[in-house]
Amino acid sequence: MDRSLIDSSMPSLVVGHVPSNVRSIEYRVFDGEPQPSAMGFHIDPEPFDGKVVAVTDDAIIVKNGRAEFAVLDRSLVTTIPDDGAKVHVQPYARRRFDGLRADTPEERTEHTADGTPFTVKTYILGAAPAKLPIPLPKCPELKDFIEQLEEMPAPDGFRRITHMLVDAGARDFTWVDPEPSKIIETPPAISFTVSTAKFEGRVTLLYDRGMDVYVVELHRDGELIERLGEVYFDSLGDVLHRLVDDGSWCLIHLSVLDAKASRQRRPVTA
Repeated sequence: MDRSLIDSSMPSLVVGHVPSNVRSIEYRVFDGEPQPSAMGFHIDPEPFDGKVVAVTDDAIIVKNGRAEFAVLDRSLVTTIPDDGAKVHVQPYARRRFDGLRADTPEERTEHTADGTPFTVKTYILGAAPAKLPIPLPKCPELKDFIEQLEEMPAPDGFRRITHMLVDAGARDFTWVDPEPSKIIETPPAISFTVSTAKFEGRVTLLYDRGMDVYVVELHRDGELIERLGEVYFDSLGDVLHRLVDDGSWCLIHLSVLDAKASRQRRPVTA
């Protein structure tokens, strides 16, 4: 979607949907690119309702405020609505393995001096972690491996590798947490199942201590489908993206709230 074209055409596209006493409009563009905040960090947009006021070859314009609009990349929406339809829009938001948004505040229970429990919620601006569902390991190399998956960026620069795994439907995690003396014969490993248009099956990530590299294995129905050795830590995100990330995560889920007809869009693959 050409943002410069949107900028120049927006006034004419929405002219009939702005109160006469309004001198300026506001709009946000949803085209698969990260949404920056005023402070410079990426944010995950909230779902919203609105009314479709224009449908072009490239964009769907939704009014969601008195003089506020959302510009949706037409190639990314899951349903093409009719002009005038009332819709619910759910842009992509990073998520955790428990299904909650990754920017959900962390909760913990603490106690007052007399033992009364109370809940503390912690929210760090710009933070949207997706922690692996694996307990703290005793093997230092496995601990480092987990931290790398949680902190290293995916190729899109918005998600971390663990967000990419969430989007790939990663589940049924198992892991190998060896004693230091057995790290060569029993390599640290993390295994999980994914289901995407690119691959459906079991993914195993092993750490080769001798070469200080990772090995990525794909299994389906117990059979080894592909094995990639000598994967360095800084290329792990690219390798997993190529093997399991089908691109459907960036689709904008749009549902029509009234009875107007709409055209369903099939998911894209990357």
